[in-house]
Amino acid sequence: MDHSIPLSLYLLLSLPLSLLLFFLLHSSRPRGLRLPPGSLGLPLIGETLQLISAYKSENPEPFIDNRVARFGPLFTTHVFGEPTVFSAEPDTNRFILQNEGKLFESSYPSSILNLVGRHSLLVMKGSLHRRMHSLTMSFANFAIIRDHLLGDLDRLVCRNFDGWTDRVLLMDEAKKITFELTVKQLMSLDPCEWTENLRKEYMLLIEGFFTIPSPLFSTTYRRAIHARRKVEEALRRVVRERRRESERGERKKDMLEALLEEEGRGGGRFSDEEIVDFLLALLVAGYETTSTTMTLAVKFLTETPLALAQLKEEHDEIRVKKGELEALEWNDYKSMPFTQCVVNETLRLGSIISGVFRRAMTDVDVKGYTIPKGWKVFASLRAVHLDHDNFKDARSFDPWRWQTNSGSTNSLNFFTPFGGGPRRCPGAELARGLSSQYSFTTFVTRFSWVPAEEDKLVFFPTTRTQKRYPIIVQRRESIEKPTAKNAAEKLAPEKRHRHGTLLPWRSEGFRVGSNARRGQHVHHSAS
Repeated sequence: MDHSIPLSLYLLLSLPLSLLLFFLLHSSRPRGLRLPPGSLGLPLIGETLQLISAYKSENPEPFIDNRVARFGPLFTTHVFGEPTVFSAEPDTNRFILQNEGKLFESSYPSSILNLVGRHSLLVMKGSLHRRMHSLTMSFANFAIIRDHLLGDLDRLVCRNFDGWTDRVLLMDEAKKITFELTVKQLMSLDPCEWTENLRKEYMLLIEGFFTIPSPLFSTTYRRAIHARRKVEEALRRVVRERRRESERGERKKDMLEALLEEEGRGGGRFSDEEIVDFLLALLVAGYETTSTTMTLAVKFLTETPLALAQLKEEHDEIRVKKGELEALEWNDYKSMPFTQCVVNETLRLGSIISGVFRRAMTDVDVKGYTIPKGWKVFASLRAVHLDHDNFKDARSFDPWRWQTNSGSTNSLNFFTPFGGGPRRCPGAELARGLSSQYSFTTFVTRFSWVPAEEDKLVFFPTTRTQKRYPIIVQRRESIEKPTAKNAAEKLAPEKRHRHGTLLPWRSEGFRVGSNARRGQHVHHSAS
């Protein structure tokens, strides 16, 4: 996180207010309630700086790993200006997600809310949220994907891939493809200079999601707010033009048209501001999830040669049947079982959505503790995915675990890459199935590649590679029909796994820190 003034000066200037808020907070802390163990950290800023600095390491869950080892899988902390209970326990996460609107409600840090807008799907509640969630899902269902998006995706992917020569930054290229597809799906706009300029502003906007929400103290947040204004104005111009088109009787089959026709609160039409916020948040969601999944899948496969060989064979067999130039159809993608295993494992290990924030609507009893009314909770999806109690060798890439479900007798119960409950990501099938699978299926069949240089994963503010994953690409020659099964298929699952590449997170120190087991922790009361 960048600071426009030194951190020491920031703390000095905020000290009087910090002390006042600190004493108010501690004097108003719930009495007589058994809070989850933990620490509230420093006045005002709590443990926010520890959280941000921790996630700039290669360890995917350093902040949570450390506190789970000390306090257990349910602990109290203070981040982004509020006391927050973190959960790294699957049953508690499921309880939180399933009780949306009953015991918990959506509540995100102000740094996020200020950037996505107060009318985004992220903060909608009640019947309006249910209606708009359903509307969003209707534009990402199987029929829409099969009948409309497949053709758009094929054109966009081929258009971008045709320009690839020698060295490319895969993460940048993947983000460009998914952003162009999302803009097309939402507003029927083809790629052009306008869409590329909009994408560059989005990159700045997203960087501000988890910073101190003050333009005075964070240059990152100041840039994000400025980018937000530019994105808002660009989208507002599109909305105004589409309203004029609608008045002339011109209609398009996209999300914007549905929003123009949908009734908002009170029965009237949505305002321009409401539509802009809604579109802005959907663009953020579509931009990050799919592109990151594609990039991480390629990175993980590159580091696990046997998995890459088996994936190539699966794709090549289908490509030989279809012919070099014939576009793949919906049924072709449904007949790629190992590819889906790779997607699942990438979603689990990468955990692009690290977790979800909620706020307790009343005092909530969980696992012998009480979460006070008004407190935030964070259900960590990533912590569950990377827990060795839930998945065997949880921090290594093993797509074969999804063929036999051998990683755990109950793995699917722990696998929640898109959240759950009424707020489960409405574009989950699009991101999980078509976009990720299609993009890297086309990539694998067209190119061979090697990493241009070593690159590492970082997990803050979003999951990404540090150098945007630079690779050297070379177009593959015509695909010949395979004559024998790949050697990987002849290996037993445990032997295949033994040949797989362990990710760089698996250092000795990290393994020790992440292997703490529930019930073996020294509990301390929250302070």
